[in-house]
Amino acid sequence: MKQIQIAIDGPASSGKSTVAKIIAKDLNYTYLDTGAMYRAATYLALQHQLTAADVSEIIKLLDDYSISFGRSEDGQQLVFVGDVDVSHPIRDNEVTNNVSWVSAIPEVREKLVALQQQIAKQGGIVMDGRDIGTVVLPEAELKIFLIASVEERAQRRYKENLEKGIPTDFEILKQEIADRDYKDSHRTVSPLRPAEDSIIFDTTGVGILDVVAFIEDKVKKILDK
Repeated sequence: MKQIQIAIDGPASSGKSTVAKIIAKDLNYTYLDTGAMYRAATYLALQHQLTAADVSEIIKLLDDYSISFGRSEDGQQLVFVGDVDVSHPIRDNEVTNNVSWVSAIPEVREKLVALQQQIAKQGGIVMDGRDIGTVVLPEAELKIFLIASVEERAQRRYKENLEKGIPTDFEILKQEIADRDYKDSHRTVSPLRPAEDSIIFDTTGVGILDVVAFIEDKVKKILDK
């Protein structure tokens, strides 16, 4: 049966990871959370008190501690650095507020993009991130770019953080999301932007299942060709 590559990009809390996971499950495709990979790299850098000036040390850490994925008994994605489960630590505010500078390091992106492309070669895949359609999978048959207002994205992240027991101030969170949007869209390497052939979908006020249905309809039309 024909399988395709699906790239889902967008800013923080635009719903891309939640949507991508559901679609991958529905299609029986591989799901790859590239954001978790950059968060894991950030976690490593912070654990070793490294800064943007310590590029060679960060790259060495990525060589020494492989980033991999697994599944919990209830089907949740697990993220490992070496043999350590970092699924929860990489979602902490400290990692969130530092991931932009780590992911902007060209050598880090080059290393992780190569790994992402290697995984994508194994078959049907749904990959979400910020440069999937433009850099990682430029030949993907379907490219979606999800957007939403800063207010709505802050509400989503605020709710997620409270559910995970992460103390959060809503107004500070909203500013952090706006700041990250600026950093991600203005970085020199692989800036956040839609690919020329991507479909832009504003998810403000749209339910997750409605977004999934929209994308899966696009998938069906491609597979039916």
